[in-house]
Amino acid sequence: MKIAIIGISGKLGQYMTQHCLDLGYEVVGVCRPESVGKLARFKDRITVFPGRTNDPEVVRRAVENADGVLTVLAPWGVEDYASGTVRAVMDNAPKDARLIFSSGWHLSVDGKDRYSWKIHFFEKVVGPVVRALRVVDLNDQHRAGKLIFSSGRRWTLVRGSDLEEGESEGLPIWAERAHDPRLAANRTRRTDFALFMVHALTDEGLVQKAPAISAAA
Repeated sequence: MKIAIIGISGKLGQYMTQHCLDLGYEVVGVCRPESVGKLARFKDRITVFPGRTNDPEVVRRAVENADGVLTVLAPWGVEDYASGTVRAVMDNAPKDARLIFSSGWHLSVDGKDRYSWKIHFFEKVVGPVVRALRVVDLNDQHRAGKLIFSSGRRWTLVRGSDLEEGESEGLPIWAERAHDPRLAANRTRRTDFALFMVHALTDEGLVQKAPAISAAA
């Protein structure tokens, strides 16, 4: 199975790469040219297409004939980076490919998730500040989410809790709502977030769902 990882050089991308290789998948990826060196440990086991993840031509070459696409939705800058990345993937991925996207709990399919004061504070107070500084645009992640939800494609949006480093604790649990009591721990090892993303490629029960995930309480 050929898997394209869009945003392959970051921590999550590298964990997903290792999980895919462990399963015997062919791995290709997209990352900024200045970040290619971060992938040196994978050497000739992967193919890297240097470029921005919202560059349609770079993404087109990477996702050609891919069975699945794992995409890290990064909200960097104020130039529609996340939504542009989604458009590039949607416009170029094979019609039947599994499209798996990552985000935090703050994205919601229907607006019915209930959130802690921390998430509300981050969205309402921190969000406008970092956007004014032209660092991060959380609103663009919401636009990206709407593009995914309305696409009609075989998508899954994996919504991660607070992330931490450490040895794997196994596949996280998931629920359709971020406020589900089973997710009270609100923590996930980053390697296990990546593991769930890779797992979603072959879990038909997650098609067109936005699972909120966490380690078990």
